[in-house]
Amino acid sequence: MATGIGINGFGRIGRLALKAIIQRCGDKVEVVAVNDLTDARTNAHLFKYDSNYGIYPGKVEARDDRLIVDGQ
Repeated sequence: MATGIGINGFGRIGRLALKAIIQRCGDKVEVVAVNDLTDARTNAHLFKYDSNYGIYPGKVEARDDRLIVDGQ
């Protein structure tokens, strides 16, 4: 069973934290919430296209005001 966590803020650090969790924690940690003022569509774009770290290789989309990364 994965530990559920939330990310408070989805700026530079929040986006990098999500990438690190996805890449390093696998099934041990699940991000269940992201608290941010920006809409999901903009957050999806900012997460997918990072000016410093390049394009995220997985699938990123905004659906029903939710951020979906790699189908989760």
